[in-house]
Amino acid sequence: MSTHPFRQVDVFGSGPFTGNPVAVVLDADGLADADMARIARWTNLSETTFVLPPTTPEADYRVRIFTVAEELPFAGHPTLGTARAWLDAGGVPRGPGALLQECGVGLVPVRVDGDRLAFAAPPLRRSGPVSDVDLDEACARLRLSRDEIVAAAWVDNGPGWMGLLLRDADRVLAVVPDGAARAERGFYGVAGLHGDGSDADLEVRAFMYDAGTPMAEDPVTGSLNASLAQWFAASGVLVAPYVAAQGTAIGRAGRATVEEADGSLWIGGATDVAITGTIEA
Repeated sequence: MSTHPFRQVDVFGSGPFTGNPVAVVLDADGLADADMARIARWTNLSETTFVLPPTTPEADYRVRIFTVAEELPFAGHPTLGTARAWLDAGGVPRGPGALLQECGVGLVPVRVDGDRLAFAAPPLRRSGPVSDVDLDEACARLRLSRDEIVAAAWVDNGPGWMGLLLRDADRVLAVVPDGAARAERGFYGVAGLHGDGSDADLEVRAFMYDAGTPMAEDPVTGSLNASLAQWFAASGVLVAPYVAAQGTAIGRAGRATVEEADGSLWIGGATDVAITGTIEA
């Protein structure tokens, strides 16, 4: 058994305990893949991350990201939560006002502005139109009719997201997916525009079927907001800067900001350390 520093960080919240928590195990050298997978299943959060020395001199640290079922090459709220945990534990970035994270998709820049962090949206691994077969499957799982979908596209930057644009935010909030359905794979991002008078421009929900488990809804999803921002900017649906709300339907109040700078879209939000301690593994 070995002892490792541990943080649990609330990411994208608009107040205390309103965002998406991520568990972060620091100084994770010596933990085997099976150890990391077991810890991730035990925390039972959407993701648990493990911080390791970088393999490239440009990076400040390397991170491995695990769900309860698999390892991911990239995920957004774990990126920001890991950066906050690393900074909270005394990490000092090589560059002023920013750090560079190494993960499965490569190097991801993270800007530091007090308790708010933002990551540069990584390139999409898969984009373009969705086949009729895949769209019909999505509609069945989410209990949507085809005529309710304004647009659909693959917006995959790691997890495997399919993006679905609905007519407005109210319809997004009214989605009731098939919770009894089980599937080996299916990551769906549903979004709709808010009207005037809202503090957010976009409402987002993330539904995930993975490894034969029942559907899960993620409270606030950085990777999805990043890929939706790229899709919407390219198609002219919504351009930065804007604010996305997520988690409303499940009692959270997440807010992700989307800004454009230096030729990249930056996905940002609050990051607050909620638990500090150690973990024995």
